[in-house]
Amino acid sequence: MESVTALPPADPELRELLGTLSDLGSAAAVLGWDRETMMPPQGAEYRGEVMATLEQLAHRTLADPRVAQLTQRLAAAAQPGSVDAAIARVVARDHERAVCIPVELTAEIERASAAAIPAWAAAREASDFAAFQPHLERQVELRRDLAACFPDVAHPYDALLQPYEPGATTAGIRDVFATLRAGLVPLVEEIAQRPAPEPLPSGLPEAGQRTLALEAARALGFDERSWRLDDSTHPFSQSAGPRDQRVTARWDESDLSGLFAVMHEVGHSLYEEGVDPPLARTTLGSGVSMGIHESQSRLWENQVGRSRAFWSFWLPRAQELLPPLRGLDLDDVLRRINVVRPSLIRVEADEVTYALHVILRFELEVALIDGTLAVADLPAAWGELMVELLGVAVPDDRNGCLQDVHWAFGEFGYFPTYAIGNIVSAQLWRALRSAVPGVQESIAAGDCAPVRDWLREHVHRFGRRLDPPELLQQATGAALDPAPLLEDLRLKYAELYDLA
Repeated sequence: MESVTALPPADPELRELLGTLSDLGSAAAVLGWDRETMMPPQGAEYRGEVMATLEQLAHRTLADPRVAQLTQRLAAAAQPGSVDAAIARVVARDHERAVCIPVELTAEIERASAAAIPAWAAAREASDFAAFQPHLERQVELRRDLAACFPDVAHPYDALLQPYEPGATTAGIRDVFATLRAGLVPLVEEIAQRPAPEPLPSGLPEAGQRTLALEAARALGFDERSWRLDDSTHPFSQSAGPRDQRVTARWDESDLSGLFAVMHEVGHSLYEEGVDPPLARTTLGSGVSMGIHESQSRLWENQVGRSRAFWSFWLPRAQELLPPLRGLDLDDVLRRINVVRPSLIRVEADEVTYALHVILRFELEVALIDGTLAVADLPAAWGELMVELLGVAVPDDRNGCLQDVHWAFGEFGYFPTYAIGNIVSAQLWRALRSAVPGVQESIAAGDCAPVRDWLREHVHRFGRRLDPPELLQQATGAALDPAPLLEDLRLKYAELYDLA
């Protein structure tokens, strides 16, 4: 594929439309980031109206019949494999989806989310699902309305998957997740029979964690001239455009979850920052799917951040900043940051049990959308699946179905991409290690550039030019396959837990 140095000449009218769409997206990104980090709580209602207006403007721009005419003309003139051909393909697909969805529905979804987010936060704090239930019922109703705009899909949930994972289907994800579940459940059970390592010592000062996380982030590629690190209730990253990356984290003095959250979110932002600059304001200038996006964050968090190579370099600095770690050697730390035990909270789950948390949410989302599960019955269904998949009893709503913010946003179809990302991260990591001899030694020397450079060359730079299956095939030589993840987890934890 050609290297992008400058966009070929494209229709000026289409370029102006695509620039407008990108600018509206950037404005919404900044307002969304502000809502989670800086906005006073009582600004939520008005912010919802502002976000709804931006969404309507973007929707009307994308659904304009002129877009179809312009993309058809561009497609007819474009060379196969060119940037123009990719623009024509992707914009035509986005346009067709926008045409199917009434603009009033997109605005109502934004308003419902604006009302649901503070209601979720209060309900989570009080562990009171009943307080959030009406908002979730409204979100489910709206997502069913959205799915109904696509009567030709095999399952209504398929329509909700497309914005997050183009080409994915409910049936296909179920097949992949069945293989994943069949490999993970017995591994978790086997590890559970071994003595658990001691937890990390408590009293790890937040200030020291923040300094450590920021220094590690710089090694990954964080640059204060174009990045920010802030706090939020739920860690996230947001790209407001080239050279404007927003990362957030939360901190707990009993563990290092804040460090791993920063590495995770920096992985997302490195993807956005690594897209070829000429693709900006063309609608190709962002990550191609949330599954591929998640593969970047999970690779940095797990394959790099929890590795012996990474900690052989960073442990001395961590011990300077976090005095309780000074009594531990490298093997102690590796065992304690790689503990595998079924737990309640997805964002704090280890890399073996994590995908089981995602499978649970996927099954519940599908049931909510197809009507086989009522919203009122969600807490009980959540508890039953937690026992079935992880053997963990759920004590309350806060630690159960209220723990994630996604449903307050109405983001049905998003959760499966987390497990897809785990699968893809293992496939990419194998390809990277094969292509870059000595990469582990570089990480052990504090140099993460070889990892970042390989990912930029084989994943980041393409933006949305390649659809997920094509990108994965080109980067790894294979289709989506859980086998490398399952094999790598078995090898890693066999050593840590003395398994067969």
